[in-house]
Amino acid sequence: MATSAEINDIEEGLELQPKFDASGLVTCVATDAETGEVLMVAHMNDEALRNTIASGEAWYFSRSRNALWRKGEISGHTQRVVEMRMDCDQDAIWIRVQQTGAACHTGRRSCFYRKVDGGGESGARLLFVNADKVFDPKAVYRK
Repeated sequence: MATSAEINDIEEGLELQPKFDASGLVTCVATDAETGEVLMVAHMNDEALRNTIASGEAWYFSRSRNALWRKGEISGHTQRVVEMRMDCDQDAIWIRVQQTGAACHTGRRSCFYRKVDGGGESGARLLFVNADKVFDPKAVYRK
């Protein structure tokens, strides 16, 4: 367990000390630098974080592919980092980006293209909002 001095250093100090989870990852929220729109939530390992800081482009770690990737390396839909912030206990990162094209692998500008509707008697359900596709993922990713 961390001492109060160590906690104070993490919360008030100026040294970058990311707190990676048991899988070696930290959560990263990417928002549009101009509009503030939330574009995506992903994860970074130490290498992705270092690459992002060094290059000014967003790098992530894919849990499903177990692989490091630069945003846009296949699609061309890149994220240039305008500002990077670490939260108070250094276990989450917020990056403000200039998004080229779409952020979502489904072809949409944002990964958050559905809202939760209470649904009344039928229960909660999802409704599309701002869900127009910017590109055809089948043509871009050719899985």
